[in-house]
Amino acid sequence: MMTEMVRRVEVIDSHTGGEPTRVVIGGGPDLGAGSMVERVARFREFHDEFRSAVVNEPRGSDVMVGALLCDPVDPECVAGVIFFNNVGYLGMCGHGTIGLIVTLAHLGRIGPGEHYVETPVGRISARLHESGEVSVFNVQSYRYREKVTVDVPGIGAITGDIAWGGNWFFLIEEHGQELSLPRVDHLTEFTARIMEALAAAGVTGEGGQPIDHIELFGPPSHPYLDSRNFVLCPGKSYDRSPCGTGTSAKMASLFAAGKLQPGQIWRQESIVGSVFEGYVALRDDRVYPTIKGTAYVNAESTLILDERDPFCMGIRR
Repeated sequence: MMTEMVRRVEVIDSHTGGEPTRVVIGGGPDLGAGSMVERVARFREFHDEFRSAVVNEPRGSDVMVGALLCDPVDPECVAGVIFFNNVGYLGMCGHGTIGLIVTLAHLGRIGPGEHYVETPVGRISARLHESGEVSVFNVQSYRYREKVTVDVPGIGAITGDIAWGGNWFFLIEEHGQELSLPRVDHLTEFTARIMEALAAAGVTGEGGQPIDHIELFGPPSHPYLDSRNFVLCPGKSYDRSPCGTGTSAKMASLFAAGKLQPGQIWRQESIVGSVFEGYVALRDDRVYPTIKGTAYVNAESTLILDERDPFCMGIRR
């Protein structure tokens, strides 16, 4: 193998409640200086093939979320990070942040305690507990619009709330679907139709930002849990975890409806049975969610990017 044709990328893989995160710790693109917003713009414009190479087939899969480690601007932060998936970039990722913190601990870069991380949507903090669990103190979250109805071809009228939890969500309680793992193919198609209908109808988040996550809610599998969800992510993959930003959006919506008090624990179950615990706090009359979950490192790998490989940069849609 001719070394000049090969690029090596060092990654650590983990999963949070079943949802994978691949952290790039070496061999990533040089995005220069500036904020995470400026760097993600350069990533998107000049290095998007690298995103595809890391998370798309044949090295990755539709469900894989990547996290590119960056030097932080803020000296109080242990890292900067840009999250990405099979079709683009994520402003924030709750399960990915938990995976990132556990990965940094695995590498010996941090220990138990509170740590700050820079993301494209702002600085967040996370606490690594002695137990190995991680609490993520998320960005301000809020319900943007209540009881929005959209006509979905082949389904009919669907009503939900639009909420921000670090990404934009359409939250649906009344949907008539059984939320069970054997039905994920049907649920994926059902929620994909809703996402397409929202876009076609021009229904967006604040400032015209696209709603790129659909979240269905139903009864949990155990009485000590509060809810079970199914979350469709960008790229039409479903979240195996309860979704950190989705749980944040849900709790912000519940608070706006007077159904969740500050500090009250909300236990959100995923479609595969994993659980996040969360609560909201008020600061200056704004809602800030906290999500607690667990991640496990399951691989240390070197990705080989051989320019002779016709699928070196991934199979792109």
